[in-house]
Amino acid sequence: MRINTREELEKSRRDYQKSLVCQKKQILICAGTGCVAGGSLQIYERMQQLMEEKNIPCSIWLEEEPHGETIGLKKSGCHGFCEMGPLLRIEPMGWLYIKVKVEDCEEILEKSILGDEVIDRLVYKDAEGNPYQCQEEIPFYRNQMRLALEHCGHINAESIKEYIAVGGYSAMAKALFDMTQTEIIDEITKSCLRGRGGGGFPTGKKWAQVQAQTDPVKYIVCNGDEGDPGAFMDRSMMEGDPHRVLEGMMIAGIATGAHEGYIYVRAEYPLAVARLQRAIELAEEFGILGENILNSGYDFWIHISQGAGAFVCGEGSALTASIEGNRGMPRVKPPRTVEHGLFQKPTVLNNVETYCNVPTIILKGSEWYQSIGPEGNHGTKAFALTGNVNNTGLIEVPMGTTLRQIIFDLGGGVKGGDFKAVQIGGPSGGCLTKEHLDMRLDFDSLKKVGAMIGSGGLVVMNDKSCMVEVARFFMNFTQNESCGKCIPCREGTKRMLEILERIVAGQGTLEDLDLLQELADTITETALCGLGKSAAFPVISTLKYFRDEYVAHVQDKNCPSGQCKALLSYSIDPELCKGCSKCARQCPVGAISGEVKKPFEIDQSKCIKCGACMEGCKFHAVKLG
Repeated sequence: MRINTREELEKSRRDYQKSLVCQKKQILICAGTGCVAGGSLQIYERMQQLMEEKNIPCSIWLEEEPHGETIGLKKSGCHGFCEMGPLLRIEPMGWLYIKVKVEDCEEILEKSILGDEVIDRLVYKDAEGNPYQCQEEIPFYRNQMRLALEHCGHINAESIKEYIAVGGYSAMAKALFDMTQTEIIDEITKSCLRGRGGGGFPTGKKWAQVQAQTDPVKYIVCNGDEGDPGAFMDRSMMEGDPHRVLEGMMIAGIATGAHEGYIYVRAEYPLAVARLQRAIELAEEFGILGENILNSGYDFWIHISQGAGAFVCGEGSALTASIEGNRGMPRVKPPRTVEHGLFQKPTVLNNVETYCNVPTIILKGSEWYQSIGPEGNHGTKAFALTGNVNNTGLIEVPMGTTLRQIIFDLGGGVKGGDFKAVQIGGPSGGCLTKEHLDMRLDFDSLKKVGAMIGSGGLVVMNDKSCMVEVARFFMNFTQNESCGKCIPCREGTKRMLEILERIVAGQGTLEDLDLLQELADTITETALCGLGKSAAFPVISTLKYFRDEYVAHVQDKNCPSGQCKALLSYSIDPELCKGCSKCARQCPVGAISGEVKKPFEIDQSKCIKCGACMEGCKFHAVKLG
C-alpha cells in the first residue's frame, strides 16, 4: 500500500489505531538479541501454535480495517530488563512476565489471556519478595524516562503500521510541510541536543554547518558501529524501533538539503541489519521513503553499509572511508566531516540514539526538551548497565541522574560484594569511584573528572575487582583495535600494554608507574584521532584513583583483590590440616606432599595457582595469601 499524501498518512494512522483497539489483548514477546539468545523465538512459535490449536483469533500484523476482536501476538524490541529475560508483556494491563519458558505458554494463554488472571510465579519480585505485576511499577522501570527507547518493547518491531499508529513519521511530515530548513535546525539547536555517540557535540550546530555548504550533494550518515565492550544501546534501538532511526535521518536530510543517507552497522548485529533492511523496504513500499515522499517533491534514499567489526570505524572519518570501500582509517582534520565527509561531500554524521531523539523534539518542541536535565545537558541518555550489578540491562534516564541512583535504585545494588568502581564510556572512558556516586552524569560533569559518557556503557565493579587488571583488559582491547596509522597509538598503546602485563605478572617496578603516566600523557596529546587520544583514559583514571593497588602489585608483589594469578600464593595451615591428603590427590601437578594424618605442604616452585586444593579442602586449611 502506497501513501501518497500527508492526508493519507493521517487517515492510515487512524485506521491502524482502530485495528489496535480491536486487539482485545496483545502478547508482546521480547525479540531483542538477549531474549532471542534465551529462547524467546521458540516461545513466540509455541504461543502461535497454541492459538491456532485453540482457534483463538490471532492478529500478527495490523489489517487495513478491523475484523472483530483479536489477540495480538507480536515480536517486540528489547524491554531492557535483560537480567530477567526472556520477557513477555501483556497489554493493555501492562503485566510483565520474567524468565518465561516454552512450557509456560499454555498456562499464560489459559489463565492470563483467556482468564484475566495474573500468574504470580512469573512476575518480578524484589529482594523482600514483594511482587510487581505491572512493568511500570518495577523499580527498574519506575525510575527511568524512556524517550529514545519509547517504543522498544511496546510495538511490533517489524511493523511499519504499528509505528505509524503510535505517531510514527508525523514528525517527518511536520518537518516536510510545516517547517523551513532554518526552523528545523533552530528547533534542534534550541533543544541543546548533543551527540549521544560520546563527544557531545551540539547536533544543531553540526546540521547548520552542513546546511550552509553550497555543494548540491550532501549526505546523512548514521553511526551504528557500536564497538565498546558491554555496550548495546544502539543495537537495541535499531532492533526494536528501526523506523524511528529512519525518521530521524530523514528529518536531518530535510533540514540540510540532503537526499541520500547511509546507516553504518557492524555485521555482528545481524538482527539489527535485518530489521533495518525490512524497515527501509516497507518505508519505500508505503511511499514514505524514496522518490517524491508524500507528493512533496522531496526525495530521500537510505542504504545500509555493514562494517567488519573494527573498533576504529566508530571514528567519523574512518567510518566514512569504510563506507566508500576503503580501509577504515582516520584522517587528519580539518577539513571536517561537515565540509568533506562521505565521498568528499558535506555530511551530517550522528549516532543512532541522537537520531532517535529528533522526532520527539520536532513534535513536542525544544522548550519541552529543555525541561529535562541540567543546563546545557538536556534530554535523556541510554546506558547499558552491566558487570557486578543485580539488574543488568538497558536503561534510559534523564541527563544529570547520579551514579548512585542508577546502580542502587535501577540496578538493585552491587552483586557479590561492595561497590568499588564503574567503568564509564568503554575503552575511551574512565573509572568513577565511591567519591563520584552522587555526581551528576552528564557531558560537562564527567569531563571535569577526566571521564566521558562515551556511547553509554556502564560496567559496575565490586570490591573483588582488580583495577590494574581492568586497565590491562581495556588497554589490550585498544591496542588490538588500533588501526596503526599513527605512531603514538600504534606503538604507545603496545608499550603501555607490555608494562601492565609485567605488573600483573609480578615483574613490575615503581619506575613502571611513572613510565605509564608519561606514555599516557604523550598518547593523549599526540594521537591522530579521538579514539587514540582517549585510549589511555582507563589507565590514567585507575592510576589516579587506585594508585595504591598499582604500588601493591609492583612493591609488595601482591594483588589486594586476589585476582592476578601470578601474584597469588597458596599455603596450608598446619593447625587446621587433618592430613586427609585430598588436596594432594586433587593437585594436577603434584605440588603438594606429606604424610597421611600429618600436615601437608605446598611446593611453591611447582604450584600453578589453580586453586584446586582450596576448593577441595573441607577443613578450610588451604589459605590464599
